[in-house]
Amino acid sequence: MRHTPAGPELDRLISLLAKLPGFGPRSAKRAALHLLRKRQEVMEPLALALTQAAEKVVTCSICGNWDSVDPCAICANQTRQTGIICVVEDVGDLWAMERSGAHKGLYHVLGGVISPLDGVSADDLNIASLAQRASAGGVKEIVLATSATIDGQTTAHYLQERLENLGVELTRLSHGVPVGGELDHLDEGTLAAALKSRRPL
Repeated sequence: MRHTPAGPELDRLISLLAKLPGFGPRSAKRAALHLLRKRQEVMEPLALALTQAAEKVVTCSICGNWDSVDPCAICANQTRQTGIICVVEDVGDLWAMERSGAHKGLYHVLGGVISPLDGVSADDLNIASLAQRASAGGVKEIVLATSATIDGQTTAHYLQERLENLGVELTRLSHGVPVGGELDHLDEGTLAAALKSRRPL
């Protein structure tokens, strides 16, 4: 990345912004300029929020969610259905499930997927703690909500083998036609998954 003519502080800001997902050198420069133009309204509150998040956000010791308390607010919520655990790859997936409002149970964040090409094995994920939760009693169903990618499917298959003898019902998110989706706009894999997940009317 070429340095700006404005000194090392601005260069460092731009280089750090460029490391964010969806940002490249040009978008990082635009973001840095915007922050500098809006110092009091945006930049200073953002700097404070980043500092507070770095100091106070912790990983939930039960499910792996991020929160400022441990256990997290979801695990501590007495109104959740404690007999159902939804297994997700990362915290972003947990947030997506919560936005849907469809899951009223608890969660377990794996911290990724099994990916031999990336050097990620089952031992690198939060699988042992999931098995502990499943065998501790009280859990009736585990929903495997990993992605429909090859690595996601591999991880789901591994979890099925690891958990199938614990006396807990294992279910999998169905993959197929999205709500509002038109068939001619879908790829072959999505259509094949929809056919496999068909159910009687």
